[in-house]
Amino acid sequence: MKDTILNKAYEISNRVKKELGFTVNIGVAHNKLLAKMASDFEKPDKVHTLFENEIEQKMWKLPVSELFMLGKKTVPKLNLMQIKTIGDLARADKEKIVKKFGKHGLMMWEYANGIDNSEVINVREKPKSIGNSITLPYDIREKEKISDILLALAEQVTYRLRKQGMLANVVNIQLRTKDFKDVSHQKRMEQAVSNTKEIYKTSRKLLDELFVQGMAIRLVGLRADSLEEKGKSQLSLFDSKENEKQDTLDSTIDKIKEKYGDKFITRAGKLNTRSIIDVRKKL
Repeated sequence: MKDTILNKAYEISNRVKKELGFTVNIGVAHNKLLAKMASDFEKPDKVHTLFENEIEQKMWKLPVSELFMLGKKTVPKLNLMQIKTIGDLARADKEKIVKKFGKHGLMMWEYANGIDNSEVINVREKPKSIGNSITLPYDIREKEKISDILLALAEQVTYRLRKQGMLANVVNIQLRTKDFKDVSHQKRMEQAVSNTKEIYKTSRKLLDELFVQGMAIRLVGLRADSLEEKGKSQLSLFDSKENEKQDTLDSTIDKIKEKYGDKFITRAGKLNTRSIIDVRKKL
């Protein structure tokens, strides 16, 4: 049974990577809490298990601050009680913890012992934002190269938008320098869209405002925010026709890629990013 579940996890991981172009961490366990804890283990692109017989070995050695639903203000209080690891909390006197922290204390103690009886509710929620980022294998200082990377990210993000039937009102880009300094900028668009042309055009404007000559960039990210369901946005006649043409083009490209693969058709600007992205995938 465990092997079947584990095989399914790897199948999901591979499908996400192949069909959506990004990686995920997956936790496999007998309840939601342990699955969540396992998914936060070593990243990226990993599948981890955390079954009952693995709790002591894999979870108890972690700092107590790593326990799910444990607030930052609670950690110092636990440390004063000589509770430094999740294992310390699991082995602590339950009544003492409940007396100190009330109902939250009981939840903490149960979570530390891997106890979680909450049901898995299969309700598909619409995302509030959709984004992708890429960590580069070397520093990039040329704005045009970063622009090409934004085009590749825009294609990934807008593909996911269209799959979800969502439109974006806000575009956000993030740059991380070689010194790990993050800078970001966002812009609200005149109309909510999901087409690649508009998302990329907006991200390029943000790049023009954000990029300073000489910056050495190691990470580029693009995120679509303030999402709304397609069909609920009111467009002008002109914008509606223009976006309809772009949506038809993007939809055609999506179908070709789904049938023949990403390398069968690509936008001209993405040709310049192929070597960068291919190097990243090998790292």
